[in-house]
Amino acid sequence: MHTRRAFRNTIYHLFVVAFGLLMIYPVLWMILSSFKMKSEILGNNAPFLPSKWVFENYPNGWQGSGSLTFATYFRNSIIVSVLGTLGTVISSAMVSYSLARINFRGRKFWFTAMIMTMLLPGQVLMIPQYIIWNRLNFVGTFVPLILPKFLGWPFFIYMMMQFIRGLPKELDEAAMIDGCNKYSIFVRIVLPLLYPSIITTIVISFYWIWDDYMGPLLYLSKPALYTVSLAIKGFADAQGTNFGPMFAMSTLSLIPVFLLFLFFNRYLMDGVTAGAVKG
Repeated sequence: MHTRRAFRNTIYHLFVVAFGLLMIYPVLWMILSSFKMKSEILGNNAPFLPSKWVFENYPNGWQGSGSLTFATYFRNSIIVSVLGTLGTVISSAMVSYSLARINFRGRKFWFTAMIMTMLLPGQVLMIPQYIIWNRLNFVGTFVPLILPKFLGWPFFIYMMMQFIRGLPKELDEAAMIDGCNKYSIFVRIVLPLLYPSIITTIVISFYWIWDDYMGPLLYLSKPALYTVSLAIKGFADAQGTNFGPMFAMSTLSLIPVFLLFLFFNRYLMDGVTAGAVKG
């Protein structure tokens, strides 16, 4: 019996390791390719490991194009991602609390409308949103990328609602007996207990905003405002693609997201599972 269990555990771990290697292979290939010459990246018999480690791809890629280095693009991405994530957390927490805890006229209608927006493809919204921002003279700025995040994100609103519904309503009733109003209950009781769900929102929304390409492509026309995802595309032009520096900057662009997942991984899993228990 013990031998059979050990054999099954060995097979299970071998399968998990093999599947994990398969999943991270594209990332490993990109990182190793950032140290290769162009001929080794595109060759038919391209080796997995570089025959000669080309470290110059990183300083060459960091120079960017023209007078702008990737320091500018990383700064732009950090501004958009941090402010967008902050807006997502604040607005989603407030809306989710109102829909989950406060009885007001039309609550079911607004909840249904919010859910329906999750069913709309993003391509359907691009043209009308662009027309609106263009008429407001905000095209060419960070406003279209940041301001909508302060109006709530349906996915995170629904996730936080599930978490709040799992909190005992007796906490709200006890706070009201002590003289707290709705605002005080949200700030002093619900918000601290919402911590795991907030961490989940921070991690996922930061990753989505940092990785966004279509938004900056639509609204940013000046190279000085480009984000990292849009600037990396600059390595491909009519003369060809400079793959070495492009993969080098792509590798560096993974560092902020990787560090975020590394530090908040435990809270991320807690937030996802806690929100799924009640639902």
